[in-house]
Formats: sequence, C-alpha cells, structure tokens
Amino acid sequence: MTDVKVPAIPAGTRFRGEGFSCAADAALVLATGEVFWGRGAGAVGRAVGEVCFNTSITGYQEILTDPSYAGQIITFTFPHIGNVGANPDDLETTTPAVRGCILRADITDPASWRSAGHLDAWLKSMNLVAVTGIDTRRLTRRIRDGGAPTGVIVRAKEGESLDIDALKAEAAAWPGLEGMDLAKEVSCVQTYTWDETEWTLEDGFGKQSEPKFHVVAVDYGAKRNILRCLASTGCRVTVVPATATAEEILGHQPDGVFLSNGPGDPAATGVYAVPAIQAVLETGLPVFGICLGHQILSLALGAKTSKMHLGHRGANQPVKDVETGRVEITSQNHGFVVERDSLPAGVIETHTSLFDGSLEGIRVDGKPVFSVQYHPEASPGPQDSHYLFDRFVANMEAAKP
Repeated sequence: MTDVKVPAIPAGTRFRGEGFSCAADAALVLATGEVFWGRGAGAVGRAVGEVCFNTSITGYQEILTDPSYAGQIITFTFPHIGNVGANPDDLETTTPAVRGCILRADITDPASWRSAGHLDAWLKSMNLVAVTGIDTRRLTRRIRDGGAPTGVIVRAKEGESLDIDALKAEAAAWPGLEGMDLAKEVSCVQTYTWDETEWTLEDGFGKQSEPKFHVVAVDYGAKRNILRCLASTGCRVTVVPATATAEEILGHQPDGVFLSNGPGDPAATGVYAVPAIQAVLETGLPVFGICLGHQILSLALGAKTSKMHLGHRGANQPVKDVETGRVEITSQNHGFVVERDSLPAGVIETHTSLFDGSLEGIRVDGKPVFSVQYHPEASPGPQDSHYLFDRFVANMEAAKP
C-alpha cells in the first residue's frame, strides 16, 4: 500500500493484500512516503535506519547479531524465518547493533534440536522490533531499483494509533549511513584475548591451547566467527578497540595484524584508523583485512571508497579470483566499495564480483598485505574462502625470524 493521507491509523485496523487480511498493529514507513502494513513481532516500539535486504536462507540469528548491520533494518527475502529457533552458539556479538527486521510470514516455530528458545522471545529479549506480513518481494524490488531507503519500523502498543505523518517525518530526518562513523559504537572498549575455536558437531566450540602465532585484531565490529577462524588456524588473538593507535597495536608485539569487519562509512572511520594502519604497514608486518577492514586498508594505501546503490548482502554471491580463475561462492554484507580506478601503483586487484563487477579483494605487490571485501568466515554461508586464513598464517610464518 502507498501512503494514506490521514494523521493516525488505529492499531488493529484491518488491511488486505496478496490474498490475506490482518489486523495491522505494525508498519514500515519509508521516508519517500510509502507505507507497508503488517503484524508486529519482537519488541514493542519503533526503530529508524537504512532498509536493506539479505538473500540468505540460513543463519538469520548470525545475521541479526552481525555488528556490520549497525544503523540498518534487515529485510529477509527468505520467507520462513525462525525454523531453527534461537540459541547462544549462533551469536556473533553480545548485543545486536541492527535496528530491527522485516519478514514475509509470521515467525516460524522452532523445529531443531539445537534450539534453546523461540526467535520471537529472543527478539523481545534483545529489544528488537520486527514487522511480519510484509510483501518482501515488492520491498526488495523497491530497494533493488531505487536504492536502500531510510525507513521506520513500528510495532504499536495495544490500542495505540500510528501517526503516519510523524513516522514519515522521522524517517526523512535520519541522516543516512554516508558519512556516519559507527565502528566506535560497536567496537570493544578495552583490550581482551580470544582463544575459542570454531564449532563442530561433535564437540561444540574448542579452545586454542598451542598457538604458533600472535595476532592483534583491530575491532571495528568484529564477528566472533572471524576470531574463531583465526584461533582455529593456530593464532593467539589479542583484540584491541577501533581507536587503538599504532603504538598500542605494536606494543603487543604481534606476528600479524588483522583488520575486522564493521559498519558505517569507511571514510569516516578512517579519520582515526588510517594513520594507525599506515604506521603498521611501515613495519612490514603481515596484514589481513575483511570487509570494513579491507576498505580502511585501501584508504590507508591511497585508494578511495564510495556508497553503493544497494550493497551486497547474502550467502551465495560469486566472486572470481582474477589471479587463478577460481570462482568462490561467498558470504557478503557491505554497502560501500573500494573504487577500482583509485587503486595506487603496487596495489593489485585479486578478486572481482561476478554480480556487478565491483572490486572484492586486493594485495600489495611484494608485501604480505592483502584484504577481501567479502566474509571468508562464512557465518552464515559457504566455506570456499577459508583458505584466506591459511594464507595469512603462511605470511606470518614466512615473516617470522
């Protein structure tokens, strides 16, 4: 439905669409004026942010807890969300940074031996608003064609009226992600160590007790499974805040430096991160970046970044290794990109998106420095790109006296 020119709609008013009718107590209101009516789930309240979509068919809890979604509202294109319930093993961070989510159908009851609770109860416990019953195909096409809009999702209290004009004004007033530094909001505030390894069916999570290398991971919004992958490949990991200086990073005497994923505009984050990375690069230490870490590394090398039309978010996106010709199916979540034409001499493109041709990876010629735009830790997603963690370890082994 499009915007209705009335100041308030009582919650519980019945609306029809696509063969069903419902007593609407929730809505998505876009800054452009479009209104999508639905049923509320999760917490009561409202949230404003950039509306994006994710095409994954698994891993909804990992997606909802990925810190890279700070400032965003996720539309799940897969219609059945909730079927494996919720459990503490699938969290990528303690406190979700996402603003909320939009679903096609009501939340599915859990049917998995791993479930520790219902997704709706978990959303409530995290104070996350959800709107169900939305025509997500139409909304996805809207985002695909027009770019990611700003919107407000709201779940009304019983008997509460929804002031559509006020919600539209709130959406229009939100400044958007371009120019926004969100890494500081999701980063750790103090240094800590990490030794947990990847989950297995037989033993659950393990522990790295005999590390061969010491990695300092700069936390711009690090996913836990990235840290687990580092630990699983033989690393003792020290995690430092996004604002850590080069002196603080190097003071831990690392064998290599890892630059994590994260949210927001890389150019804004780069104000404090770029000088630190440039000083680290001067030491010759191996460096590996993922997602926002890839973008900030590129900025430190002299390249530029820009906002994408709608970004890449899903677990089945093809990327070509331009040096080997190998195609990897990858997990992705980003709304900014490194501009290929801005790469300085000596910085070589290593990976390219087969969706839109955008740059997906770089390396520095003659130095143990590389990064990728996508998520090789695959949480959720395929494991085609796990070899990148082995490459980082190999670089540290070659550089170590």
